[in-house]
Amino acid sequence: MTYQMHPNMTLGKVKLKVSNLERSLDFYQNIIGLQILNQHERSAELTADGVNALVEVQEIPDAIITPRRSVSGLYHYALLLPTRKDLGLSLKRLLEHGIHVGHSDHHVSEALYISDPDQNGIEIYRDRPRSEWSYDENNRIVMGGERLDVEGVLLEAEGHSWEGLPEGTTMGHVHFHVSDLHKAQAYYCDQLGFKLMMHVEEFGALFISAGGYHHHMGLNIWAGQGAPAAPVNATGIEYFTLSLPNEDEVAMLIKHLREDAGITVDEQGDTAWVTDPFGIKMKLISAV
Repeated sequence: MTYQMHPNMTLGKVKLKVSNLERSLDFYQNIIGLQILNQHERSAELTADGVNALVEVQEIPDAIITPRRSVSGLYHYALLLPTRKDLGLSLKRLLEHGIHVGHSDHHVSEALYISDPDQNGIEIYRDRPRSEWSYDENNRIVMGGERLDVEGVLLEAEGHSWEGLPEGTTMGHVHFHVSDLHKAQAYYCDQLGFKLMMHVEEFGALFISAGGYHHHMGLNIWAGQGAPAAPVNATGIEYFTLSLPNEDEVAMLIKHLREDAGITVDEQGDTAWVTDPFGIKMKLISAV
């Protein structure tokens, strides 16, 4: 039987490589609104609820800041907010601090796009209810890229004060530059068991998910067909995390990857590591 990614799979922590920890912590706390959960000499985990780490930043020696759209790797990671009011508060905060904000209405969601000081892309968004999502004749999700109703989003925040990212903020999805879109689809859909939700060939991107979500991962060739992996000392993503409901599900996925897909899995204690064909590392964990 063909393996399918568990419908209750969620995304966990994204670890980033940065060039200056102090600068990154100032940005992530005072602009984005995350809090420090744990801090060490060269790294820190950041949280919205004081319990779960969403982002980890690690300062690397002799770091070079990766130019945008130049290598396979992170395009952006996306923080999902509970409400439109929360999105309005984040937008207001960003604008007050002179941050350049891209934005879009994707029909399934409303999104803001920014970059951290090391050019790591960040999306901050809120979902519309699933009952409002649309599907085409092939039962694939319909997403667009219309202008965001900026005024309406800001209006939601009127009368409310910004207090950082709210409890209930999660890692909604991750989006990567890859060197070959067909190879990416074969790996993530045929081997890891994600479902293809949308493929826009002329746009050079596809979107995949588990459990019917509009997308847990975006994959694109906007850095160019054949885009190389990033140098070891480049800023960008160190890894992202797939969280499965329990240890049995993790074991089942590992068994499938090794025995059916021929993919190398590196197990270290209760954590398993897999690297995709583009040099992007993922961590496999159990939620309990």
